[in-house]
Amino acid sequence: MTTLTRREALSLGAAAFMTGILAGRTPVEAAEAGTLTIAFNVNLPSFDPTTGPSAVNPTIQAIYRSVFDQFIGQGPDLKFQPGLLTAWGWNDDKTKVWMDVREGVTWHDGSKFTPDDVVWSLERAAKQDTGNPIQFIWSTANNYKVEGNRITGDVVRFEPTFFKWMAFLTGYVLPKDYYTKVGTQGFEKKPIGTGPYMVDAYEGNSYLRLKANPNYFGGKPAFDTVIFKFVPDTTSRVAEIESGSSDVTLEIPYEDFDRLKKKSGLSGVATPISDIGMIFISNVDPMLDKNVRLAANMAIDKDAIIKRLLRGYGNALSTLEAPEYEAYDASVKTPYDPEQAKKLLAASGYSPEKPVKFTIKTTRGFKPKDYEMIQAIVGMWRKVGIEAEIEVYEIAKHYELRAAHQLGPAAFYNWGNAIGDPTTSTGFAMFGPSPHSAWKTKDVDDMLGPLWGEKDEAKRIAGWKAAIKYIAEQGYVIPLLQYAQPIVYKSSLKITPNVSGALQPTLVSKA
Repeated sequence: MTTLTRREALSLGAAAFMTGILAGRTPVEAAEAGTLTIAFNVNLPSFDPTTGPSAVNPTIQAIYRSVFDQFIGQGPDLKFQPGLLTAWGWNDDKTKVWMDVREGVTWHDGSKFTPDDVVWSLERAAKQDTGNPIQFIWSTANNYKVEGNRITGDVVRFEPTFFKWMAFLTGYVLPKDYYTKVGTQGFEKKPIGTGPYMVDAYEGNSYLRLKANPNYFGGKPAFDTVIFKFVPDTTSRVAEIESGSSDVTLEIPYEDFDRLKKKSGLSGVATPISDIGMIFISNVDPMLDKNVRLAANMAIDKDAIIKRLLRGYGNALSTLEAPEYEAYDASVKTPYDPEQAKKLLAASGYSPEKPVKFTIKTTRGFKPKDYEMIQAIVGMWRKVGIEAEIEVYEIAKHYELRAAHQLGPAAFYNWGNAIGDPTTSTGFAMFGPSPHSAWKTKDVDDMLGPLWGEKDEAKRIAGWKAAIKYIAEQGYVIPLLQYAQPIVYKSSLKITPNVSGALQPTLVSKA
């Protein structure tokens, strides 16, 4: 894997850097036949898809799925399909798990992929000291045994989403022998997987270059080379696609999306995805006051935000369940009622003249109009008696603060739930023991706790729906909307939209 130092890249200057690219003097190449260049909206902090904060960043999965394969695959319509496992399930009384492992797969270094890699990856993910953010899911099965290509294991605690997670965050298989040999640092320097692309060059905060895996079990990819340019700034991503420097980009302002998709040589697609824009509330002052929480919910005109800021792209939500999710309940509604919000605040001694004050954190440019949405919400709050100060941070900082339970009173976030189960939306976002929750109180935990291991599926979903309604009534979180993801690309390409929101190179082909 070759690199270009950040100092060298910066010293070139923008114009000279692009000239160098076109002349082939740097590891980054401009768009050309056989090369796909993506102006990506986040950086890649780590190559290990199973540990650390980046492992639970839904957006980065587009990169991880390019280099690594998951235990279980997932199509762009979110339907599960064979991955490195070809079949899987529980025995009748759900005391054991079984998995059949795909044959004929090789790692990027040419070594053979085996069931031992699967077992090692599962056991590693289940260890607390490994740092897997979903360790408490992977630790619900153990004592794996291999017989031929069949793996069996014991169920420690029945987890209804165990196999679903195999197609979701941290559900990746890593090479046992190679990782054990080179260690964590060695793997970061030269990662290998079984995926459709191999890592060729990387410069942190700048770019990642991948080369097609000619031996991929799913067939050779459409492009010989894929370049992810890390461009967190939305204006810069617009410039990348408009100038032709990149072939495709995503998550740009919707006014730019509407404009660019009409330009000659460009096309665009914006479809609903499984991502939800929401505001975390922590159980700290002044959010311990139910009146403040409910007022903060009721003062937000979500439809106006979608219409004016997002140009109609999105669907207003009152819970953390999108219509595609299993526990979605359209009857649960938090009304837009600023007058009632004023009354609630007045009951707690607040008013526009004497507002309740707190800080709200948000990203800026991670999602289309994220900062502008929070600006609009702060304006709506001000009218009813809430004075919020905006603090901008990078998405990586959000994960750091959330894991430490230091998000503060309110924090905007984009929650992805590509498997549609209530445990992976409301569950992980609201259950106190979860490292991903901000609101941590006994009443919620008492409702959610028994649902994690419920074996009766109908009873499980009904229980989640009841808990979701209660959470809405208490105002423990502020759901905002379901996103539509804007993607702009050169007309010479064909894009298959992914409901998960992961812009995987394998979903891009030549038109």
